[in-house]
This record gives sequence, C-alpha cells and structure tokens, in this order.
Amino acid sequence: MLPPAPLLLMPFDYTLDFKTTDFRRHPELYRVGKGEQGVLLVEPYKSEILPHWRFRTPEVAQESSEQIYQLFLDYLKAEDFIGADMARKFIQMGFTRARRYANHRGGKKYDGPVPDDKKGQSGAHGRAELPRSPEDPEKAAAAAIFKAKWDQAKVHPDYVRQKAEFEARYGK
Repeated sequence: MLPPAPLLLMPFDYTLDFKTTDFRRHPELYRVGKGEQGVLLVEPYKSEILPHWRFRTPEVAQESSEQIYQLFLDYLKAEDFIGADMARKFIQMGFTRARRYANHRGGKKYDGPVPDDKKGQSGAHGRAELPRSPEDPEKAAAAAIFKAKWDQAKVHPDYVRQKAEFEARYGK
C-alpha cells in the first residue's frame, strides 16, 4: 500500500468575488494561505472582527486583542474554523502592523506605490524599504501584546485540530 500523497499548499485565490462570497456558506472556497492572506477580504468574518481591531496604544491593543481572542474562542466552540483562522489572522495583523508603526513612523515601510500587476500580493514587490525610525515604545508594547495572543492562538489544541480537519477536507 502506498503512503498518502502530501497535501499541496493551495494558493490564496484573489480572483474570487469577495464582495458577494459568503465563506461561512461556502467553506470550500476558503484557503488558509500564508500569514495574513485574505484578512481584509473574507466575509462575513472581516465585518465581524474588523470593528474590534485596534493597536494605537498598549491599552487599546490589550482590549482589542482580548476581544478578538474571545471571538477566536467563540468560533472554535462553534466549530467554525474559518472564523477562528480569520480571528487568528487579525491578531497576527495586530502584531505585524503595530511592529511596522514601531519601526516606521507613520507606518510606511516601502517607498513608492505598489505596481498594478503586484496589487493583492504580499511583500515589497521590488520597492525599496525605507530606513527605520527610532523605535516607538508605545507601538512596540502594543505589538508585544498582540504577539502573545497570536502565540497562544496558533497552538490552541482546538485550533490545531480544526485546522488539520479543514485541510484534510478542503486542502491547505
């Protein structure tokens, strides 16, 4: 008997009509993707989580990360992996955006606009990275708060189980 074939990483499909697709009703269309892919696209989750996402100060980040982590737990309890994964992505994005603002005053990391053929993709896309500003300690503290919640979320036993079940059913 041959061993099972490894699951291939399914790329995040930016060609979907995100304005009209309800991923709660069509989980087969969702892809975990890499990092934060789709975090500001996948509905109805984006609209449920985004109002809670803030990182301006450590106090705001604490409240936001706790609210989003509670949504994460609620989605897990409801066996709604996509919701839990989207909450995890928002928590991750809280960390990455707060770190960006900690390192770059105003949050601008790269020079120039994203070329039209590179929109919707991640990374610098050939643009030069701007020099770092002196670290903003308030944004660094906000980032650390989100990082702790992100570390907690990605190893939560129910999340790990539901992710494996989702990937076994729909692909990575």
